[in-house]
Amino acid sequence: METSLTEDARNGTAAQEFTLEGFPAVQHLGKVLFLVHLVMYLASITGNTLIITVTWADHRLQKPMYFFLSSFSFFECYFITTVIPKLLAIFLLGRQKISFAACITQTFVFFFLGATIFFLMAVLSLDRYMAICKPLYYPTIMNPGMCSLLVTACLVLGFSLIVVLVTKLSQLSFCGSHVIPHFFCDLGPLINLSCSDIRSIKMLAFGLALFILSTSFTVTIIAYSNIVITILRLPSAKERQKAFSTCSSHLIVLSLMYGSCLFIYVKPKGTNQLDSNKEAALVNTVVTPLLNPVIYTLRNKQVHQALRDALTRVRLQR
Repeated sequence: METSLTEDARNGTAAQEFTLEGFPAVQHLGKVLFLVHLVMYLASITGNTLIITVTWADHRLQKPMYFFLSSFSFFECYFITTVIPKLLAIFLLGRQKISFAACITQTFVFFFLGATIFFLMAVLSLDRYMAICKPLYYPTIMNPGMCSLLVTACLVLGFSLIVVLVTKLSQLSFCGSHVIPHFFCDLGPLINLSCSDIRSIKMLAFGLALFILSTSFTVTIIAYSNIVITILRLPSAKERQKAFSTCSSHLIVLSLMYGSCLFIYVKPKGTNQLDSNKEAALVNTVVTPLLNPVIYTLRNKQVHQALRDALTRVRLQR
């Protein structure tokens, strides 16, 4: 009898659908929210695509930092596209159903790209460390081959870690409620719906999250600690300001990313964890990717100038 129940649960898992709860409290504002999030999504895609185009087209931006920046923008475009189109369908059409295969795929791509982006942030920190603290060795070490290798390493490491976790997730049985209290197939709410023993996968998820965040954060802290020490030793205030300006955009983006993650995982007692998780995830997948291109273009003089030159060429061609 127990074997039959297990088999039924497994068979049910293969064919079932999940229901994404979304934001039921504001679902009556669906069309308004659809327009707001559509505008933000399109603006984010446009901004990141513009950064990719300019950094590859302008010879002045053919430098390691801008190669990593364009890679970051590329991953961000796919990262938000994993989640936002489904959220728009929920707001506009009320389509909350998602198949098991689509849900698992969404979970994998979201966390794979998320992990890759965090590792890439650590690489950007190392790049700034080399440029400011080891300027004589910087052109030799951070050559095009090394830059490509570092981005590839971020992808491979992110894929290797997340594929293990999601493979284990796909083997769980879901024989109870199929309503996910989120607007996408987030790992935590999905695991909690399973009727299998989830202790091992929860430990694995916690361990991987701790490794990804702590590794990226530790590299960043060490790199920027050395950067600050080096900048403070520069003889003139103008040199110090110039050196810090090359890092300021990266620091702001890092603050937004780590801040949203801390908001998700570190909460005061008495808060509604699921609701605050959804709100923080919405910031991480909609607001932050929209702000990142603005931060990089407005605070980086070289990118700003390249954009102005590109717009001038477009006007002259007309």
